[in-house]
Amino acid sequence: MAAATPAVSPGAPLSSDGFLPKGDAKKTEEELEEDDDEELDETLAERLWGLTEMFPEKVQSVAGATFDLSFFVAQKMYRFSRAALWIGTTSFMILVLPVVFETEKLQMEQQQQLQQQQIPLGPNTGLSGGMPGGLPSLPGKI
Repeated sequence: MAAATPAVSPGAPLSSDGFLPKGDAKKTEEELEEDDDEELDETLAERLWGLTEMFPEKVQSVAGATFDLSFFVAQKMYRFSRAALWIGTTSFMILVLPVVFETEKLQMEQQQQLQQQQIPLGPNTGLSGGMPGGLPSLPGKI
């Protein structure tokens, strides 16, 4: 004769008796720590790899192909950016830097010429009106 199982109505709360372990329910702290240590032996990578088994083969293959494609594209983009950066940097050094250096050199030469012109005429030449087209002298100053 089969053992009768109690009928459970759809809205009634379940009793926790069915969820408790059978036998000696009390474990010592040492046994609980040993159980925790046994569970931690699995690495995260192993656990994730184990989770892949729950997906169908088609989903696994699509995910693998997507990962491979994205890795391939990332490699190509990295190589392209390295080459583009090299070309851009060397082109800048060859084409632009000489022009910058020459303009800086011309500005320095012009500044030196202005300083040499001011030395024979005196430091206050621009203020005293000694040069034609210069500022008029200020009243009260010598």
